[in-house]
Amino acid sequence: MTGLNDIPSGERVHIGFFGVRNAGKSRLVNAVTGQNLSVVSNVPGTTTDPVRKAMEILPLGPVVIIDTPGLDDEGALGEQRVERARRVLAECDAAVLVLNAVAGPSDFDRSLLALFEERKLPYLTAHNKADLLEKRPPLKESGHGLYTSALTGEGVPELKERLAALLKAQEKPRHLVADLLSPGDTVLLVVPVDESAPRGRLILPQQQTIRDILDAHGSAVICQDTELKGTLSRLAEKPRLVVTDSQAFEQVARDVPADIPLTSFSILFARYKGELSALARGAEKLAQLRDGDRVLISEGCTHHRQCGDIGTVKMPAWIRKYSGAEPDFFFTSGGDFPADLTEYALVVHCGGCMLNEREMKARLARAEACGTPAVNYGMAIAQMHGILQRSLEPLL
Repeated sequence: MTGLNDIPSGERVHIGFFGVRNAGKSRLVNAVTGQNLSVVSNVPGTTTDPVRKAMEILPLGPVVIIDTPGLDDEGALGEQRVERARRVLAECDAAVLVLNAVAGPSDFDRSLLALFEERKLPYLTAHNKADLLEKRPPLKESGHGLYTSALTGEGVPELKERLAALLKAQEKPRHLVADLLSPGDTVLLVVPVDESAPRGRLILPQQQTIRDILDAHGSAVICQDTELKGTLSRLAEKPRLVVTDSQAFEQVARDVPADIPLTSFSILFARYKGELSALARGAEKLAQLRDGDRVLISEGCTHHRQCGDIGTVKMPAWIRKYSGAEPDFFFTSGGDFPADLTEYALVVHCGGCMLNEREMKARLARAEACGTPAVNYGMAIAQMHGILQRSLEPLL
């Protein structure tokens, strides 16, 4: 049985707790989660790196809670911690600025509030350590603020309720494929099982696509690329859509008749979490690459590299063949993604199934701000095999 803890991080609401050292962030995080998630002490700067915990919190539902280091940390090491805390902002769906109610807001707190506003990030301000106040002046943050005490638990239930309301107001319907279907439609999924496929299970994009088809009251038919022709011939009616693993795009495009819509899991995720049109424009850069151009290949997760790894082996080989050039390739994975992308001629990103929508969009916005085109794996592969337009048509 699938439980709440099996919900992938990319589909959970991410909530970051920010503030200066010794404002009580970690104690408040522990009070909100009901767990000793973060180490606490009276020594400023105890939290040295962002601490993440995927969990279920009522009435919020499945969330990722992130406790960050104090943004007033000092020294060279402190600057690195502050930079990591700032990076967390890119993945947050909401933020809690934890203020020391006794000391009042600092310049660092004010700069954070300005950053929240600039990034249009929903936030609350928790005036913590309220149990130490003799008088409580009215709060000025236009409905954002409330008094809390991590020690007594005061304000913690209200904080969770207000976070839930804040996030509820931001909700919008999102679908991988369900909005393209009508009840009773059949979708044929092409899932190669090769040396790179995980043993005994489907990967996350495949699982999520199947669930979305079922939510639309459609039917999912699944086969490997080697059985595609036979499976198509046995279907009583043409499928509404064929969705393939991008690595099999070339063969699948040959085997699927032109009158049957075709796309890939990766392109579905581009629409779901990114900017479809921007990534399509980035695909055009592949043909313009020159010898020595720096190409960043980035994956949102970390995994064991295999001999036929798509990011470090297959993608560079395809790009060299398609462009006729010898670019220099650089690789990142997981949370590592450069702040400055100006040195790169192109960013080639994975589908981002392990990243939430806000972080994926933040990465693409960073590339755009640096004037660096970006494309994801599925679109890049479709472009290099001459079938990008066909694979986009079902989504337009």
